[in-house]
Amino acid sequence: MNTNRKKMKVHIGGYVLILALTASVILQQPELVTGQARVPAMFVLGDSLVDAGNNNFLQTVARANFLPYGIDMNYQPTGRFSNGLTFIDLLARLLEIPSPPPFADPTTSGNRILQGVNYASAAAGILDVSGYNYGGRFSLNQQMVNLETTLSQLRTMMSPQNFTDYLARSLVVLVFGSNDYINNYLMPNLYDSSIRFRPPDFANLLLSQYARQLLTLYSLGLRKIFIPGVAPLGCIPNQRARGISPPDRCVDSVNQILGTFNQGLKSLVDQLNQRSPGAIYVYGNTYSAIGDILNNPAAYGFSVVDRACCGIGRNQGQITCLPLQTPCPNRNQYVFWDAFHPTQTANSILARRAFYGPPSDAYPVNVQQMTLLH
Repeated sequence: MNTNRKKMKVHIGGYVLILALTASVILQQPELVTGQARVPAMFVLGDSLVDAGNNNFLQTVARANFLPYGIDMNYQPTGRFSNGLTFIDLLARLLEIPSPPPFADPTTSGNRILQGVNYASAAAGILDVSGYNYGGRFSLNQQMVNLETTLSQLRTMMSPQNFTDYLARSLVVLVFGSNDYINNYLMPNLYDSSIRFRPPDFANLLLSQYARQLLTLYSLGLRKIFIPGVAPLGCIPNQRARGISPPDRCVDSVNQILGTFNQGLKSLVDQLNQRSPGAIYVYGNTYSAIGDILNNPAAYGFSVVDRACCGIGRNQGQITCLPLQTPCPNRNQYVFWDAFHPTQTANSILARRAFYGPPSDAYPVNVQQMTLLH
């Protein structure tokens, strides 16, 4: 392990992901068929990485409904924490479906919900308490309640058999975990979790809560579930700006505590696939994908990996992007848009790796393959 980490310029450390063959899992699951990837709907649960505007309707300081957010969406801030499109928007394009509308928007009703709904909420965590320092948010548990509200409405809009088939073919994406660290475990002045739990124990607490809701999705009739892991948070401008690592280095101590969570999530996917007939759960290796970009930025067209395009202070990450702040002009050369979130360009790479990638990117199959499972 130590030898591997020393080889990496940025020290994306903590664990090694073992590549695995997909055949054994595919054999246990429904038949993989050829044809056009197609899902009738996508349901999204998560945090600010995939929030499409839910927090616009909540009492919270975790909002992005102001410029320069949305500067590359025709100067239209929507509540997305990006200069442009999010991972979900770009994944929806690859799936050839509309990006699902935010649940909290009053216009998200009727036929608008037929192709899916986005429940993601900035500052949300797996634990209800995570992110409370920002104010209102929909935690994982609340997002599950909101999802069940939508499913109750959809049930009245189609026959029982069509509803069962619709759920089985729909895609669910869950993006959680970052706030349980950034806005909980790594904030000892506001949260006592780092005093109460060693890093592996905290990761196991998160995984046990997560597993319960991932099983609930199956009991609701959903069968295609994509679960990206946590990125190397020690490399985001917010963490680099703490000044506890050299200017050109990620915060290794932060990255290392994430290993148990990501490894555990991948193992959980194996367990869920073994005990959930007819379902396919997929782990997205965000940690490795971002690590690859940070270690080889020029190969992806990036020239700036250590600071935000829009922010203030050290690494432009001490204070995140403020209203009407002038961002960098060359946004497609930056990995990070603000103190916490990737640029649209980086999101595009992540979406393509999730959709087309090998098992080292998406395990045991990629998103395109999982949509072809019947």
